[in-house]
Amino acid sequence: MTAHPLRFVLAPDSFKESMSARVAAAAMERGVLSIFADAECVLVPMADGGEGTVDALVEAMAGELVVADASDGLGRPIRAQYGFVADERLAIIEMASAAGIDLVTVADRDPRVASTFGVGQLLVDALNRGAHRFIVGLGSSVTNDGGAGMLQALGARLLDAEGDELLAGGAALSRLDQIDLSGLDPRLAAAEFQIASDVTNPLLGPTGASAIFGPQKGADDATVVELDAALGHWAEVVTVTTGRDVAHLPGSGAAGGLGFAFLAFFQTELLRGIDVVMSVKRLPDRIAGANYVLTGEGSVDAQTASGKTLLGVAEVAAQHGVPVIAFAGAIGDGAETLYALGFNALVPITQGVSDRTRALAEGPLNLERAVATTCRLLALCN
Repeated sequence: MTAHPLRFVLAPDSFKESMSARVAAAAMERGVLSIFADAECVLVPMADGGEGTVDALVEAMAGELVVADASDGLGRPIRAQYGFVADERLAIIEMASAAGIDLVTVADRDPRVASTFGVGQLLVDALNRGAHRFIVGLGSSVTNDGGAGMLQALGARLLDAEGDELLAGGAALSRLDQIDLSGLDPRLAAAEFQIASDVTNPLLGPTGASAIFGPQKGADDATVVELDAALGHWAEVVTVTTGRDVAHLPGSGAAGGLGFAFLAFFQTELLRGIDVVMSVKRLPDRIAGANYVLTGEGSVDAQTASGKTLLGVAEVAAQHGVPVIAFAGAIGDGAETLYALGFNALVPITQGVSDRTRALAEGPLNLERAVATTCRLLALCN
């Protein structure tokens, strides 16, 4: 045991379908304290712009959770939640709370007709509360409409050659003739948007929204071609309307092209989701002087190196020379590449042979045990 208590920064993401980031951080703390009873544990639940972002930022900024009427991706009425920080006039929105893929069953998913209209409804509700600044997490969308539905909810009119309003969804954009912005909510002119996303795909082409993300939303090969062409036409009309040519920008393809709409129509800063969360939560300040950083999420593999939460945490820890240990429900192909990116150890938490349902249910206990076992090893060196 060292003369001075060890300081652990516990900065996990959520373990999808098993535990939230907050629950994971608490499990880590129990594991640490079971071995190092006098350790200082700094809990910093993380997120990267997707699930858990609202909870993580509202907690850090002493905001409140607001429930509002909205529509899901298929236009069905739902009650969606977002964060609001009154003192900052700041709304924190996960687009997935309205237009998320988890809100629509696999059988019902159809990116040809799915719409981001509900996202626009949440923005209007936040504007009515006095919001001037917005942090919007892009991820886990069921849509591929380039943000057209959101704009319609905000007062824009998307008209065909006969002057009729377009139907919802990405496929209808092929019929777009003009965009009427005369009814767009005037409060948006002064609004500021920070878009949190770990997706760097452009709007169009082989690495664009339709080709890369369309299949998981129900698009077959023919539908991918149809949607990419429709978004290409959408981008052309938007450029003529706004004077902004942004379809090629990294991140414009995020959330089925919702990133494109924000970049084309509003004052928008596109950031890695993890960078937004780390800044608000002051993660660099909290890591400085720590002995160890523990992080984790449900699955760790080669994709973790593409801007996910764990990579952001490891980058900050490396800047301060603090070792990083990552815990995961599953460690997949390519995970070994993370050792060159600042990770000191990757630790699976599942004990023994277990079916998926049981492993998810026992996630917090398994994480606590894995952290405790790791701390026993650390005790040999302290």
